[in-house]
Amino acid sequence: MKSLRGKILLNDPVQNKSTAFTREERERYGLQGLLPYGVTDIQKQQQRVLANLRSKSSNIEKYIYLNDLLERNQRLFYRILIDHIDEIMPLVYTPTVGEACVKLSHIFRKPQGFYITPEDRGKIVSCLENWPETSVKIIVVTDGERILGLGDLGANGMGIPVGKTSLYVACAGIDPGRCMPVMLDVGTGNQALREDPLYLGYPYPRLTGQDYLSLVDEFVAAVRHQFPDALIQFEDFSSQNAFALLDRYAGQVRCFNDDIQGTAAVTLAGIYASCRITHKSFADLKIMLLGTGSAATGVAELLLPAFKAVGLSEAEARSRISFVDRQGLVTVAREQIKPRIRPFAQERAPVDFIDAIAAIRPDVLIGATGTAGAFSEAAIREMARCQEHPVIIALSNPTSHTECTAEQAYRWSEGRAVFASGSPFSPVMLGERVYYSAQGNNVYIYPGIGLGMIVSRARLVVERMFLAAAEELANRVSPAEIERGLIYPDIARVRDISQGIAVRVCQIARQDGLTGEDLSADLEVNVQALMYEPGY
Repeated sequence: MKSLRGKILLNDPVQNKSTAFTREERERYGLQGLLPYGVTDIQKQQQRVLANLRSKSSNIEKYIYLNDLLERNQRLFYRILIDHIDEIMPLVYTPTVGEACVKLSHIFRKPQGFYITPEDRGKIVSCLENWPETSVKIIVVTDGERILGLGDLGANGMGIPVGKTSLYVACAGIDPGRCMPVMLDVGTGNQALREDPLYLGYPYPRLTGQDYLSLVDEFVAAVRHQFPDALIQFEDFSSQNAFALLDRYAGQVRCFNDDIQGTAAVTLAGIYASCRITHKSFADLKIMLLGTGSAATGVAELLLPAFKAVGLSEAEARSRISFVDRQGLVTVAREQIKPRIRPFAQERAPVDFIDAIAAIRPDVLIGATGTAGAFSEAAIREMARCQEHPVIIALSNPTSHTECTAEQAYRWSEGRAVFASGSPFSPVMLGERVYYSAQGNNVYIYPGIGLGMIVSRARLVVERMFLAAAEELANRVSPAEIERGLIYPDIARVRDISQGIAVRVCQIARQDGLTGEDLSADLEVNVQALMYEPGY
């Protein structure tokens, strides 16, 4: 890293320490007169930042403030995010990032990440050469078409890869210089955005078909050329494109889709952990999914090998998984069924959602609809009638789009539900008892996958890595947390969890012959040694 001086040093977010520069450093780097007299350490700086942050009246103001901090003092930003992750993560990612994406063109301060548009066709490699870092290992890319449950936000969706890369750093210790957020700005189908005079994206209808695929092909090829060791994480693509791109590249490129595979792994982990509360065997569970998009489909497709691993046949495993959509239970009698959903179609009479619960009596109900209130009072009450401790997992975020709230799940089940959600909820008081709910956040999974891929240099990301990640996460839920009804561990332990997942990824890479690296040494020590720890 080159040595900077004076105002240039203070304006560099990577090397700036602001008031933490010592007297000797101020003299050495030409900072005399450019800083106030007081020298403060990073702990004192945190106190000041937190006081300012907590004085803000809205979460979007806090988001803007934290992004400004990231752009002026990178180490201080990550130190605060790590040390206060339960408070800060909801501000830099879900649920606040949803509002930030909606408003991104209006609250724009400074460019973050890397943008590619159709006008860059034929020159993406040379464009990537403009990125200041050369040792990129993690790329989070979106095309903005399906941002959380908010739909097509075009280039405003850049808030998602920016947020995800910050969590790679905080939750898995991956050096910020190795992370790259990317927006494939291929236009938008959101006419209101295109007509917004402040919109900063490519203001044309969204690219589709072969034109779209050829641009993504060029991007992937350019990444392999410019950053050959990089892992590509696809994020918030439409269901159709999410599966199409995953199928297109998974066998030849280091890549995965977080909405499909990350969501599946974190959901599976929650189901595993729930068995310790309900005292049921995983092999005996029946699981119902509301929604047939990429998240729900990904969960179902990971449940299959999980069920088979405990002794079920392929047919038995499929029979334990059912789908419900707006038309009701997905059955073989339907003429039109999505190809990936068809194998799970039930050989039953078509019925609506509530009657499907009554007929199948699922142990676990999972929502991945992006529709607020999709878990109605009748649905939760029917689950509670069928099961002593119904497991309710409402995956959709942000909070305004969740299938039901924690309070609704507990109240309508008379306090018997085991509840988790994609967005955080405060504890709920019913009578004299406090009910706690866990957040099934993909941040428990993808940072550890990425860290393991960096350490192992595995050629591909494979299904077994997500199964192992789910097992590792479930095993990290403590007995005390199980006692409180939680199916995910305290987020404060996420770095340790990511380290454990990374070790499992390395072991699978070695077992499956996916790496030429010598991984025979103490993997836990090697993984930990690689993890970035921000400080001065």
